[in-house]
Amino acid sequence: MPRDLYLAIDVGTGGIRSALVDRDGKMLAFSLQEHEQIVPQYGWSEQRPADWWSGVKATIRSVAAKVEGAAGRVAAICACGQMHGSVLIDADGALTRETALLWNDKRTAPQVADFAAAHPPESYLTATANLAAPAWPAFKLRWIADNDPQAYDRAATLLMPKDYIGFCLTGERAWDWTEASMSFLMDAGSRDWSAEMFRATGLRRDLLPGIRAPWDLLGSLKGDAAAETGLSAGTPVLVGGGDYPVALLGSGLTQPGWASDVTGTSAIVTVIHDAPVIDQAVSNVATVEGNWGSFTLLDAGGDAVRWARRAFHDNQLSYAALTAAAEKADCGARSLFFLPYLSGQRFGEAANARAQFFGLTAAHGLPELHRAVLEGVAFSMRRELPVLQGLGDAPEMFVAAGGGAKSDLWVAIKASMFGAPYLIPAELECGVVGAACMMAVACGDAPDLKAAVTRMVRYDREVQPDPAWRDRYDRMAPVFDAICEESGRLYDRLDGLDG
Repeated sequence: MPRDLYLAIDVGTGGIRSALVDRDGKMLAFSLQEHEQIVPQYGWSEQRPADWWSGVKATIRSVAAKVEGAAGRVAAICACGQMHGSVLIDADGALTRETALLWNDKRTAPQVADFAAAHPPESYLTATANLAAPAWPAFKLRWIADNDPQAYDRAATLLMPKDYIGFCLTGERAWDWTEASMSFLMDAGSRDWSAEMFRATGLRRDLLPGIRAPWDLLGSLKGDAAAETGLSAGTPVLVGGGDYPVALLGSGLTQPGWASDVTGTSAIVTVIHDAPVIDQAVSNVATVEGNWGSFTLLDAGGDAVRWARRAFHDNQLSYAALTAAAEKADCGARSLFFLPYLSGQRFGEAANARAQFFGLTAAHGLPELHRAVLEGVAFSMRRELPVLQGLGDAPEMFVAAGGGAKSDLWVAIKASMFGAPYLIPAELECGVVGAACMMAVACGDAPDLKAAVTRMVRYDREVQPDPAWRDRYDRMAPVFDAICEESGRLYDRLDGLDG
């Protein structure tokens, strides 16, 4: 029987996804098992690694049942997963804590504050390529050392979620460079663990196994895991990578000069470079193929459209109807501006920023209001591009993903706003496709990642900038920037009114 299937696993925050993919990147079977976050108190967020493993076993059996002979046809297994979730196991592989602190757990804020007070950014930023932040595993590990010393002292290894699944499958322990690059413990230049950062954080170096390439062979499926999943013992298992960088690969971003726009509730804008952009306003992640993604996360995204649907229509209109209304308005919405900072700003000096319409007149109606919301999010993204570009040129191509990719109008607005074409992937489960691309290389079905991506990543359509729209947005952008800057002088006074 031919070994012609790839098994991709995604250890997501909301659930475990498993999929069987053929050699051309077509998804043949898919299964999802949801799991809950545990919130012991405000700002804390945990999950049980044992629940991940249960979900992996269940979803593997589910997808294998959907494809004839699948159990014997799997050529390789590769997992990606939510980043930063910190799992501690002892020398025998037993968990030293029942739960893992997740990426969105904020309890580490005091540890970050203590570090920041003792270490100015210029003392470490070149090494880490990222500012100190509660999400990074270094600070989660510091919190455990401070607050659960028994679990810390018993631990032999710190693993990320997909690495824990890799351990359950093979018994082997490893990190990859996508996860390590955002651990706050890797040196961005050498891509090895940084002795300097271990000293600065006071953490144990022996807890971190070696850093590997994501497509390296981690090990072989061990006998008990084979029995529990229904797969063949000895099946190759790859090291894998973080869900975000693996999804970048699976959307086709393998070269500097390309950018990613993932617009869901929030928006993540990523520009690919051959080196990190060292700037306090930028975060950096090592990509699967060896480049760097410089990115920022904007709270202003689909949440602004959701707000407009609720505020203007009491949630009675569909999102398609909102887009249809916006399409009735001219480009620029008759010079109506919308600042989309309904929840403030995650980065920068104006965390308490507010949203507003500016330029409203009696000539404006709902079409202009809805179009201004879409354009306002795009203007806020455009403001971030210069710092994300570093010393490089403007992105030559964007790839869209997330819910925002489903709106043709919004994609057209952003293509014109940024002056670059947009590609829409045919398969929006980009993490699954990225894992499949790595397995194609590991199995010898593709000579390298670029060739695998060329064969396996397909696009539904390409959206070109509209020259007239682009000219209009170029003239409006300085006004949008000025509104942001002038309004910033009033945010503290607004806060004082509520005090």
